[in-house]
Amino acid sequence: MIKVGMGYDIHLLASGEKLLLGGVEISSAVGSVGHSDADALIHSIIDALFGAAGLGDIGEHFPPSDPAYRGISSRALLKKAAAEIGEQKFKVVNIDATVILEKPSLSSYKGQMRKNIAEDLHIDPHAVNIKAKTKEGVDATGEGRAVEAQAVVLLEGPSAPGRA
Repeated sequence: MIKVGMGYDIHLLASGEKLLLGGVEISSAVGSVGHSDADALIHSIIDALFGAAGLGDIGEHFPPSDPAYRGISSRALLKKAAAEIGEQKFKVVNIDATVILEKPSLSSYKGQMRKNIAEDLHIDPHAVNIKAKTKEGVDATGEGRAVEAQAVVLLEGPSAPGRA
């Protein structure tokens, strides 16, 4: 059975914070604000993974109210999500993700993002596609006040939940 999931995340940007996307620290005057390390790209992928597997959403698995997740690496959360979908006998076929950020340019970072995500999910880096867009100065993301990410994931798995 083939299943598709869509994920989305947004984080405000602020001075004095790190900007992490796809597990890569981006050189930037501002960074994303969040309970964990605020990696919007990985969060959108986790949401898409859980959605495709019919396992709810990222907040149900890793609630921001839980102190255990304060400052945690999103890559660690991605590995946990991969283990959970693996327990349900799903495997990732491919990921297509888009980061929406006015600046800086992400061109030189996308290869490492792909590599990190593929490594954490135990898939080929060619199964991961990362795009970067701006909003041409429109709304919070376009005004440089936020970073957004969207992801679509294709999973292959059992024909019925709980069946191998």
